[in-house]
Amino acid sequence: MCGIAGVLSGRAISSESALVNDMIDALSHRGPDEAGYWSDKNNGVLLVHRRLSILDITAAGQQPMHSQCGRYVIAYNGEIYNHLALREALQKKGAAPKWKSHSDTETLLECLASWGVRKTLESLVGMFAFALWDRQTNTLTLARDRMGEKPLYWGRQSGTLLFGSELKALKVHPDFVDEVDRNALSVYLRHNYIPAPHSIYKGIQKLPPGCFVQISASDNGLLPEPVPYWSVNKSVASGLATPFAGSAEEAVIELERAITQSVQGQMLSDVPLGAFLSGGVDSSLIAALMQSQSSKPIKTFAVGFDDHRYNEAEHASAVARHLGTEHTEFYVSAKDALDVIPKLPDIYCEPFADSSQIPTYLVTKLAREHVTVALSGDGGDELFGGYTPYQFVPRYWAALTKVPLSLRYGVAGMMERLPLPDKYLKLAGVMSAKDREGFYRAVISHWLSPDSVVLGGTEYPTVLNSSRHWPKTDGYEHWMMAMESQMYMPEDILVKVDRAAMANSLETRVPLLDHRVVELAWRLPLSMKVREGQGKWVLRQVLYRHVPQSLIERPKKGFSVPMAHWLRGPLRDWAESLLDERRLRNEGYFQPKIVRKAFEEHQSGRRDHSNRLWSILMFQAWLEHQNG
Repeated sequence: MCGIAGVLSGRAISSESALVNDMIDALSHRGPDEAGYWSDKNNGVLLVHRRLSILDITAAGQQPMHSQCGRYVIAYNGEIYNHLALREALQKKGAAPKWKSHSDTETLLECLASWGVRKTLESLVGMFAFALWDRQTNTLTLARDRMGEKPLYWGRQSGTLLFGSELKALKVHPDFVDEVDRNALSVYLRHNYIPAPHSIYKGIQKLPPGCFVQISASDNGLLPEPVPYWSVNKSVASGLATPFAGSAEEAVIELERAITQSVQGQMLSDVPLGAFLSGGVDSSLIAALMQSQSSKPIKTFAVGFDDHRYNEAEHASAVARHLGTEHTEFYVSAKDALDVIPKLPDIYCEPFADSSQIPTYLVTKLAREHVTVALSGDGGDELFGGYTPYQFVPRYWAALTKVPLSLRYGVAGMMERLPLPDKYLKLAGVMSAKDREGFYRAVISHWLSPDSVVLGGTEYPTVLNSSRHWPKTDGYEHWMMAMESQMYMPEDILVKVDRAAMANSLETRVPLLDHRVVELAWRLPLSMKVREGQGKWVLRQVLYRHVPQSLIERPKKGFSVPMAHWLRGPLRDWAESLLDERRLRNEGYFQPKIVRKAFEEHQSGRRDHSNRLWSILMFQAWLEHQNG
């Protein structure tokens, strides 16, 4: 895993300029092993690369890398797990060069040179973001993996095209304009993250997962639309059109085969690797399949908390003992966790407010002390129906539809004026939904009316409220899963893990997001995912072939921290300073009275506004960091 950045300006760029060094330095955490750059002065092209050496750790794997034909130059971040098979395919067609390395970068580059962009992208199994310069046509290609594991920002500022793995690499360019996009800020308050294609800055986008874009040096300044080569919606449609025809037992066998194949490919590494282990279904399954393919104990890592309400380390330890892994755990004190908070605005270079970012940073830091690569169990909830809303939302919506909308409006208004517990006030906030899609959007929203909080902000549409982005599914649960696979998973879960891990120079891999596993999941009926009020049924059956059910079945605690308590205790003064009414008024991004009311209600103990306040606080901390 690495970091990339670059420029297409039409103006000459000196390779000795401060810009080159600044871009290199901005991404040093993503690639501490080596740095490289390449420029084409005639077209004003610059490619910058920071390297975390994983495959072929010799100098032969250095980037930016030139194709053997001399036409292409690439800066690439990620891992291509089937790169050896791709080399064989090139060999069979007589297109294989005389290989100079055994790096996946060279494989990717020579495939692009031989097959072109789309065919290569459709052939890859892996996670990636890359920038490819075609010296013959003077065209820049930017591309991103199917599920969005690797980040890629891009956009034009003051006539200059900028791109990179993180915003901090773009910000060092003198043409960068750091104007906050208030519409994106409104979306952020609803979801606690900013979904693609938007970013916190005007004029800068995120390239959507499963897309590529090509920009000519001679274009007229307009940005072309990204071109999809794969999508969740097409995977959903294909899966439902060609459902799995076997029995439940055959489905378990086929799923185990697919995940094992993915794990095997992702264990390819020239440096030490291990796995995160929480003791839950997903991480336990990945660790079990890794151990089944290893002749020696694999390394597993967990963090625990002294507060039993948030601690799952003891369960992880029990699974590790059963599997025989070399397990390392670290019990986190409140001080350990709180010490991470000042680092967050730099780690997440745009506002990001999933508070599990704190333990995620700590477990990646722990893992990096022992390994350079760690496999994660992320993805199981979205693909196999693991989140609790998949069970309760359909029931609640069915009950609500029996009540006339006008009556629901009236009841909601009455409830909001009463001193009710939070869960009932949350229900009041979602009762006025007109359709099931709107109901789900309300259920998962943090601020229900973000436009009333953000000054001058009008919330951008997202896939959740734009029906043209919705796949045709066979039920409400599958629709929710498809939505989360396109929003929450790439924009929250994968962002959280990538930035936390990269801040510690650790590569993370996600076997359940192998597109072949994703496509198989969509061929399986809902009854194999959600059964008798429990999600991930088929995934659990695979796991129980390796780990006793008694070690797994327990209430899920999640990877969380006691934020509500912290904001009333050790974080109160810090929060008070960031949410000072005069400060909010002077900065001019939020309605001070609304924010202050939420803060004061939380401090009084009448309401738990911790999630909503955390989103405001993370923006405020980010803004303070940007203003330096």
